[in-house]
Amino acid sequence: MHSVEETIEVAVPVRTAYDQWTQFKSFPRFMATVKRVEQVRPAVTAWVIGYGPVRREFEAEIVEQEPDSHLAWRSLERGPSHRGEVSFRPTAAGGTAVTVRMDLQPRGLAGVLTSVPRMAGRVVRLELGHFKEFIEGLGEAGGAWRGTIRNGHVRPVEPQPPRSRVPCWPVG
Repeated sequence: MHSVEETIEVAVPVRTAYDQWTQFKSFPRFMATVKRVEQVRPAVTAWVIGYGPVRREFEAEIVEQEPDSHLAWRSLERGPSHRGEVSFRPTAAGGTAVTVRMDLQPRGLAGVLTSVPRMAGRVVRLELGHFKEFIEGLGEAGGAWRGTIRNGHVRPVEPQPPRSRVPCWPVG
């Protein structure tokens, strides 16, 4: 098993970075290795990834998800075996540190590519750079999913409490 950890700082607030990351269908717009993502169920996504002529399909289950904090997944039965987590932390400059950690179990031809020393880390670093360019170029997220997932079970989005409004009386 190979482990990868890469961090990049993006110049948008945590909520913006997190919200865009939850828009999995948009990944092919900025990630070179992601060809297609479909949301099968709230906690399951189907991926087609590829590099050059090599293509792999797999499903991933989101096992933990906490808005503005982190998202953890694991691959399901077929395809490349891996698990990972992406976390979002505020930076002193008002941006976000996005950290991706992955454990990869090489299989087949795709496994040969991930077993090349530091290849997986280079790919993750490159794709994080693409995410940075994309989200900073937009300046805001193209959507959001604010639900929570614990142990693969989706918890409903909790309604926000109504904001209390203090009347503003004219001074005079």
